Amino acid sequence: MAKAKDLVIVESPSKAKTIGKFLGSRYNVMASYGHLRDLPKSRLGVDLENNFEPKYINVRGRADIINGLKKAAKAAGKVYLATDPDREGEAIAWHLCNLLSIDPEEANRVVFSEITKSAVAEGIKSSRKIDMNLVDSQQGRRILDRIAGYQISPVLWKKIGRGLSAGRVQSAALKMICDREKEIEDFIPQEYWNISADLTKLSDSAAQRKKDKFTAVLAECAGKKLKIEDKQSADKILADLEGKAYTVAKLEPYRTLKRPYAPYTTSTMQQDASVKLRFTPSRTMTIAQQLYQGVTVKGHGSTGLITYMRTDSVRISDEADAACKKLIEEQYGKTYVGNNKFKNKSPNSQDAHEAIRPASLELDPESIKDSLTAEQYKLYKLIWSRFVASRMKPAVYEGNSVEIANGDYIFKAKGSTLTFDGYMKVYSDNAKEEKDSKLPPLAVGEELALLELLSEQKFTQPPSRYTEASLIKEMEENGIGRPSTYATIVNTLTEKKYVAKEKNSLSSTDLGELITYSIMDPYFNKLVDVGFTAEMEKRLDEVGDGEIPWQEVVDGFYNGYLKGELDRANEEIEKIVIEPEYTGEDCPNCGKPLVKKRGRFNEFIGCSGYPDCRFTKNIVVGTGVECPKCGNEIVVKRSRKGKTFYGCSGYPDCDQVFWYRPVQKPCPRCGSLLVQRGKRLVCSGDCGYSENRSESE
Repeated sequence: MAKAKDLVIVESPSKAKTIGKFLGSRYNVMASYGHLRDLPKSRLGVDLENNFEPKYINVRGRADIINGLKKAAKAAGKVYLATDPDREGEAIAWHLCNLLSIDPEEANRVVFSEITKSAVAEGIKSSRKIDMNLVDSQQGRRILDRIAGYQISPVLWKKIGRGLSAGRVQSAALKMICDREKEIEDFIPQEYWNISADLTKLSDSAAQRKKDKFTAVLAECAGKKLKIEDKQSADKILADLEGKAYTVAKLEPYRTLKRPYAPYTTSTMQQDASVKLRFTPSRTMTIAQQLYQGVTVKGHGSTGLITYMRTDSVRISDEADAACKKLIEEQYGKTYVGNNKFKNKSPNSQDAHEAIRPASLELDPESIKDSLTAEQYKLYKLIWSRFVASRMKPAVYEGNSVEIANGDYIFKAKGSTLTFDGYMKVYSDNAKEEKDSKLPPLAVGEELALLELLSEQKFTQPPSRYTEASLIKEMEENGIGRPSTYATIVNTLTEKKYVAKEKNSLSSTDLGELITYSIMDPYFNKLVDVGFTAEMEKRLDEVGDGEIPWQEVVDGFYNGYLKGELDRANEEIEKIVIEPEYTGEDCPNCGKPLVKKRGRFNEFIGCSGYPDCRFTKNIVVGTGVECPKCGNEIVVKRSRKGKTFYGCSGYPDCDQVFWYRPVQKPCPRCGSLLVQRGKRLVCSGDCGYSENRSESE
């Protein structure tokens, strides 16, 4: 009789495919498709009077998956739970134990931070029991978030309107954006003036004077730092400088090391991808998940390309460090091999996983480019370059700083040249690289020729609005949220219309400010306080370390704080009436004005005479594209789950749908409309045609 196969359960089908290839025919690898048990959506699901006992239920629509796993587990020789190597993955494994009647004390938990053949084999060999401290940390965070969201959101419904929500981390992030907007609005510009001199060496040759030209900035007067506040002061200084000699007073050589960055954490990867690749945080995480779970590479089959992408640690294994230094020496020479030490910046960093790095340096981005999508290639190249650069020596700039005297006034200038490119050989910084700015050969006491004296009026600038990248950076530095939540929080704030995104800037909307300053800040001020939110994260980390029970953290939050604030808010807050936004149209049923209203899933147009008149209609955003079936316009629509799609305005008579924005251009092969997918136009049919968008614009 053949020996029963062992069952390995992972979270996603793509991960199952990759791991199944590594393990071979002795194993049956199946996917749970994420969580199979969770708190119910329709009610709180937490017993506030019974030590916050959670009321888990099977996730709706997952019955076939659960039954399939039960059947496979029953027939298996042994069941391994190989969900993601973090708190969420540990909790999913624990829930699977409950569903499949597996003892969590059994050594059935498998973890690996990279999906390679050796890592998977070692994970199976080193299986352990479920880590209940990690499970409890996840449960505590989940229940805290559920209580905060489900208890405060009804206050918003009652006092402002339906469809609004609050959250433990979400509301703190929103307060940060609102406060920044307030700073910008309250900012009063201050005038100041800059004075600079275009100088050159004394020479009879016009060409040589042009070649030796450099700019020095006025910095001091009589040994004190100079601050020029108005035109009158600037004009006086210009008069003082007029007709006097410019002489080299001080000349000092200097050498600057520009050190490489640490390898990526989740936060820094999202920030860099936002700046360099224009990827949203959620898009970055989707692509990183694909690279982690496995991509089919020519000659290698399906293989994971990067280590686990949810981490706040910059630690690297000794093996990976040695392999990278060997590669650097072979490809760039021994002089490029560095010995950099990096520390985690966040005070709450877990260090459970390595930083994000390539799983195998042999699979460099260029060699596997044909196996990746354009987005996968870009992100993988960024991760690969950042990791390799982190093991290289600093770049070296050498130059001179000079002080030029004109009476009591001192002008300053610096010139530098890149003398060793170091890590910049493989990785470019976010900012523009420092360009060579040589000074001409100068000597102390040398007199210089003035080409032009410039006086420029300036004004101080308000703080910049947050971008997605800078908001995530600020959240990480303040200990708000965790790597797995950054992208979700940004998405929630924009989808709920609490925050508007224009180009790359985030600004608070009137609705976001109303929620923050009328309800959250005056009545739930701790919940929007950065320090309090960070302290809660620290306490939850202590649960994960086994130092305190999760119930203690939840009890301190609910009974020690939130319950009393809820009572006060419900008693004191008056109903907030928001002035309706009129559309300029009248209701076709009763003649009263139509207004924009906010529903649970999106905005719509409704009659101002509600509830006497219940007329409503959707807000239609056109695309200017004709439906290929009936000729009506294709319009922007949203599904009940909030996903944007494009459908015929003639629905239900016409059911034409596109999941990507169509353009008014037929496919040259089959005649179907082309749709926009990134930088390409792709056929909406099945012929496979595509072209660069620039070709049609």
